[in-house]
Amino acid sequence: MRILLLALALALALAGPALADDAAGTRLGREGVNIVFEALGHRFTLPTPDWLTPAERLAPDLQTLVSRNTYADAVQAFVEFFPRGQSIENWTTTFAARATLLPDRSLDDYRRATMAGYAQICADDAIGFFNFGAETETDFPALGMVCGAYRDTGRLAGQGEVMVAVFRKSGKGIAMVYQEWKGPAFDPSDPATWPVDAATFQARAAELQAVVRFETIAP
Repeated sequence: MRILLLALALALALAGPALADDAAGTRLGREGVNIVFEALGHRFTLPTPDWLTPAERLAPDLQTLVSRNTYADAVQAFVEFFPRGQSIENWTTTFAARATLLPDRSLDDYRRATMAGYAQICADDAIGFFNFGAETETDFPALGMVCGAYRDTGRLAGQGEVMVAVFRKSGKGIAMVYQEWKGPAFDPSDPATWPVDAATFQARAAELQAVVRFETIAP
């Protein structure tokens, strides 16, 4: 599931919804307190990273407080944020949005594929998935994942992660917005050992569910 992406500078303007041109045909900006990411004829509305303080989440110089990777081609686009000084090679938490032009794919199928991908990188006896609420015909709740230990015996040996994701669909594409927290290997059944406290985890799941939008842009 991890992808090495091109590192680019963050271009955010807090005052107003206007967006700045970004690499590979994507655009990144602000809409009030939220982040806006445009790519592939779609617009994401995203909350700001929750590792920032309340004052930092409103700061006009937000670009100095985070690091970012961005990637886009003809059918997929991706933006990932890290705390300043962290990167794809060295992170404790990351927040990302990913879009793919797959109009015929269902959210359920996309979610199942995501779960299968995480299952491949986690030890069989250390992984679990759960929904934040009941799934209905009109409500697709956030997905939680705990990976108490990676399968990796190299760089990731002795570590694990917790993830929360929301899934969105338009008439032309499908999207996933997620946050991960990584730390020393832990007991998946004991939230006190996780790399993020339960209150923060639940609050972020609720924020993603409430704020994230994925919409087509009128031509």
